[in-house]
Amino acid sequence: MYRIFCESYENFIKTFENENYRLNITKPFELITNPEKFEKEKQKNSDLYKSLCNLLNYMQNNIKRFPKFKAFLWTLQSRNIVAQRFNDEKSEDLEEQAKLINSFLKLAYWY
Repeated sequence: MYRIFCESYENFIKTFENENYRLNITKPFELITNPEKFEKEKQKNSDLYKSLCNLLNYMQNNIKRFPKFKAFLWTLQSRNIVAQRFNDEKSEDLEEQAKLINSFLKLAYWY
């Protein structure tokens, strides 16, 4: 499932030529695909790290709506990428991010 996410994220990124909302809200996803960068951002307690943690927390709270999240979050925990709640993110952004991750896990960007 982790590999599917990583490859789907790369395929998703390739579909855009210019910056836009959907591309911008996926910035935290890069930390999932790059555990070394995740650790660096965690040490800095950066906004990108906090955004990802808030997203993972949102995903944990929405497993009933998106059942694939349960296994995916488990694979992330095995890589020490865990949910944590920081300041509030825009709920619209979290919802869009969650829907996008769900589409990745459903192979929408799997080539």
